[in-house]
Amino acid sequence: MDETVIVIMLKDETTGFLEKELDSYTLAENSELIFSIYAEGREEKTVTLRLTCGRTLEDWEFEAVYDYYDTEPVGALVEEIAEEDGHYEPVWAVRFPFEPEREKMEEKLCAILDAHNAELLSVYEAIRDKEDDYRAE
Repeated sequence: MDETVIVIMLKDETTGFLEKELDSYTLAENSELIFSIYAEGREEKTVTLRLTCGRTLEDWEFEAVYDYYDTEPVGALVEEIAEEDGHYEPVWAVRFPFEPEREKMEEKLCAILDAHNAELLSVYEAIRDKEDDYRAE
């Protein structure tokens, strides 16, 4: 599997512009599950990581994924996790403290992505035979 390098940028809270690079991280797996990532804050920085499905869903799967997704596995690794409306695919915004030590931050990102991927695989299995239920609604 190819590695992916992601960069966490500091977002200006007033303008919303990304103003400087905080660091870059190498991810071996699950980088396709990242919708966006950035950090905010001057002294204490908080990372906002938006997670997605990494694949195109059929219309009926959209609500089914939200219905069956358990936020606890990812929620145990972050300070906050919330569904985010207004996207083409399901998106969950997670927030957690920025870790200035690169290795620790890479481990944190990998743990979050692994937990999210495992939950998505569980959801896909659970909804596999639910198409008729969601198309009937």
